[in-house]
Amino acid sequence: MSSSLPPSAPVASQSDLSAAQYAATRHSVWLGAAAVITDQIGRVLLVHPTYREDDRWLLPGGIVEPGEHPHDACRREITEELGMPDLPLSRVLAVHSLSQHRADTRPGTPCPGEIRYVFDGGTLSPGQVEAIRLPREELSEFAFLETRDAVQRLRPIDGQIMLAAYRARLGNTTTAHLADGQHILDVPPLDHHDVHVRYRPMWDSPLNRAPVPERLPVQQAWSWCFVPDGRIVLVADPAPRGALPMLPGGTVEKTDTTPEDTLHREAAEEAQLTLTDPVRLGWVLDETGEVYGGVGPNARLRLAARVTAVGPAAVDPATGRPFARLLAAPDQAAALLGWGPPGRRQAQLAAETARERWALPTARPAAIEEIPADGMRLN
Repeated sequence: MSSSLPPSAPVASQSDLSAAQYAATRHSVWLGAAAVITDQIGRVLLVHPTYREDDRWLLPGGIVEPGEHPHDACRREITEELGMPDLPLSRVLAVHSLSQHRADTRPGTPCPGEIRYVFDGGTLSPGQVEAIRLPREELSEFAFLETRDAVQRLRPIDGQIMLAAYRARLGNTTTAHLADGQHILDVPPLDHHDVHVRYRPMWDSPLNRAPVPERLPVQQAWSWCFVPDGRIVLVADPAPRGALPMLPGGTVEKTDTTPEDTLHREAAEEAQLTLTDPVRLGWVLDETGEVYGGVGPNARLRLAARVTAVGPAAVDPATGRPFARLLAAPDQAAALLGWGPPGRRQAQLAAETARERWALPTARPAAIEEIPADGMRLN
């Protein structure tokens, strides 16, 4: 039986093409490279270019020149833009594919598409921040911004890239792969819940280890709550401008007999945690009590506690929303809280307390996970 289909046209193989013809078949794209660089409390460094008509800001970085590797291009741009030739780039945080028809391309500019690499530029010390020198003909200023504010100054697509890269660093996840602003693989928990780091006004307040003076009321009780593998539980309220991570706990109410009662109540309401054996680590002095209606000097208590059960997710009665419940190593939690070096010291103290009091291991940074909605069985 003969076929009614016409014979197929011969397809030229690579061996039938000249070198020039083969080269013309290859996909060509622009290449860009930038870095996420933060200060000690986790704010992201942006620079303001003089040559942009839309007044938008940028991450430090720029175009990859012909024959240049993205890693080398990022180092070169940081040297040129910030005057920092020796800043190490530790890893690739994000690789982003941008289509040729994206909306932020200048009208009339033929764009074949673009691949952007975002590297981890680490954390700058105050001395390094002071040493930044801008090329005034190219950049007019720089600023360290909370991510919620940073995305307002960036083009929308640049903001999506910055957030995905920074969250890959915070969450210790693998390199984020994105296409036109969207994850092409599984969405990590920090991205899924739109988690941001925020600057906290009392981030550098010392932790007083002595008992709280009797004259000083305790207005707040927050705790480093440990599960058996040494990680701690963070909660994040899905607010309209992005979720802000917190330690379980909250404001001491008149119905609470002790701050420990506050902790048990709040941990159950916010994260459905059952806690045991809370230990006071110390307290932070709040001089004004402005957030509590201007009550004057008060203590904000910091504790550590052991989690014995995690129940199914539920609506928080104070906000009417279920909180995201995340598991992170203490060091990662400190970075997410935006407490800077004092937060890292407090995290270390909490981990030491958990090791000595409950024989829990010290968790090392790993991929941040979300507690399942139906709860978690603990050993």
